[in-house]
Amino acid sequence: MKVLFLYPKYPDTFWSFKHCLPFIGKKASFPPLGLLTVASLLPKNWEKKLVDLNIENLKEQDISWADMVFISGMIVQKESAQECINLCKQKGKTVVAGGPVFMTMHEQFNNVDHFILNEAEITLPLFLKDLEQGSAKKMYTSSERPDITSTPIPQWDLINVNNYASMPVQYSRGCPFNCEFCDIIIMNGRIPRTKTPEQMLAELQELYNTGWKGSVFVVDDNFIGNKKKVKELLPSIINWQKQRKYPFIFLTEASTNLADDEELMDLMVEANFSKVFLGIETPNIESLKEIGKMQNVVRDLNQTVKKIHNKGLMVMGGFIVGFDNDTNSIFEKQIQFIQNAGIAVAMTGILTALPKTRLWDRLKKEQRLLAETTGNNTKMHLNFIPKMGAEKLVDGYAEILKSLYDPKNYYKRVDTFLKMYNPKVKKYVRKDEIKAFFRSMWKIGLCSKQKIHFWKLFFSNIFKIKSLPVAIQLSIYGYHLQKIAEKNVEDMKLQKLLNTNEEQLLKPDIV
Repeated sequence: MKVLFLYPKYPDTFWSFKHCLPFIGKKASFPPLGLLTVASLLPKNWEKKLVDLNIENLKEQDISWADMVFISGMIVQKESAQECINLCKQKGKTVVAGGPVFMTMHEQFNNVDHFILNEAEITLPLFLKDLEQGSAKKMYTSSERPDITSTPIPQWDLINVNNYASMPVQYSRGCPFNCEFCDIIIMNGRIPRTKTPEQMLAELQELYNTGWKGSVFVVDDNFIGNKKKVKELLPSIINWQKQRKYPFIFLTEASTNLADDEELMDLMVEANFSKVFLGIETPNIESLKEIGKMQNVVRDLNQTVKKIHNKGLMVMGGFIVGFDNDTNSIFEKQIQFIQNAGIAVAMTGILTALPKTRLWDRLKKEQRLLAETTGNNTKMHLNFIPKMGAEKLVDGYAEILKSLYDPKNYYKRVDTFLKMYNPKVKKYVRKDEIKAFFRSMWKIGLCSKQKIHFWKLFFSNIFKIKSLPVAIQLSIYGYHLQKIAEKNVEDMKLQKLLNTNEEQLLKPDIV
C-alpha cells in the first residue's frame, strides 16, 4: 500500500510567522506532528510520502503515486483541505481524513471516503482491520481516551527538518480547566494523560538523531496540566540536555497558575525552556468569570506575567475581545494591560464560537449564532451576534491592532519586557541566527517603518550578551506581527466599505 500524507496550507495569520521565516531561511514554522505520528501507526511495510503544502506545491505525480491519501488539519486550514480533497477525488483516490477540522466539521466534507476521528491510537486500528477485510466504514469514532504511553515516535524521515523553524513534540493531552470557548476538552478531555520520562527521552533522542538543533515546541495545550508528572519529567530532560550541551530550546503552552510554582519554573528554565504561551484572554474580571476561566480570576495577572519574566521565561499572551461582559472600555483596557505587562508577542483576536464548545451551545440556544467559524479569530468575520454590537466590536478590535503593533508601542513593550526579563537560556549560536541578525539590520534597520526603534533597541542592548539576541528576535517577530496587523486592519476597512455600499444599493429610491 502506498500512502500520501497531505498537510493543507495555513493562511497568513499571527500564528504563521510567515514574515519571520525569510530571516532564518526556513519555509514553515512547524511540520505536521499528527500526520508524522499517524505514519508510525501504519504498517511498517507500507510506502509513505508526505507533502506539506506550506513547504511545496502538490504535484500530479504525487497523487498518481498513491493508493490512498491521508489528510489532516486545523479549522483554519479548512479551505485548503477541501481543495486537496477535491484534487485527490478527481484522480479517483481514496481519501482518509482526521484531525481537528474533521473532528468538529466532518459533515461539511462530503467527498471524504473515511473519517478517522477522535484519537488515532484507538480509531485507526479499527479502520485498518476493516480495510484488510474489505469492509471499511465511512466513519470511525470513539469516546475512549488512549493511554499515550503507547504512542509511537513520529516518523521524522518523511520530512526535511531543515525546512522548518521549530520541531514539535507532545508530552501530554488534555487540560484540567473548562473554559467556555475552548475545544481542547472536546478533543482531548479534562484529565491530562502523559507520556513517561523514558518515552520522552526516546523521542528527543530520535529528533536529535536527525541532526536537529534549536527550537522544540512542546505542543501540549497545557504543559503543566499535571504538575506532579511534569516535575518527574523535567530532571530527566535536564540531564539529557546537559549530556548533549543543550541542543534544544523549548517553548510550550501553559496556564497562569505556572507562576504559583517556583520549583516548576526553575526546573523548566534549567531544562532550557525559553518561552511560554499563556491564555490570559482579558483583564476584565467579569468576562473571565463569564467564560469560567477562574484560574485567571484569582490572581493579579500583571504580577503573574512579571514573575514568569523574572524567572527567565518569556510570556507570549493570548487575548480575546467580544465577551458578553465586555463594555466599550475593554479595548483601551486590553491595550494598557498588554503594554504595562511588557508582553511583546500578544496574539489578540475576536471571540469566535468553535463547534461543540459550551460557548457554541449557549449561543445556539440564545439564537445568536451566525455562521461556522473560519478558525482565524484575527479577521473581521464574526460568527455570532455580540452584545456590544458588531460594528463597535470590529472597530474596537481594529484600534487594538493599530495600537499594539504601532512600532513605537511595540518597541516600548519590548523594552519593558527586557528590563524585567532575566534570561537564562543555554544555547550556542547557530548559522541561521547569524544570518537573521544581519538580515534584520538590513530589512528592519534600513528598509522598514521600524528602523528608528530597531536601532534604539539595538544600541541599548549592544553590550548585554544575553539580552541582545532576544531583542533581535523580538524585532523580527514585530516585523511579522506589524504586517499581519496592518493587513487585517485594511481588510476590515475594505469589508466595512463593501457592506456600506451593499446597504446603499438595497435602499429603495426616495422620490
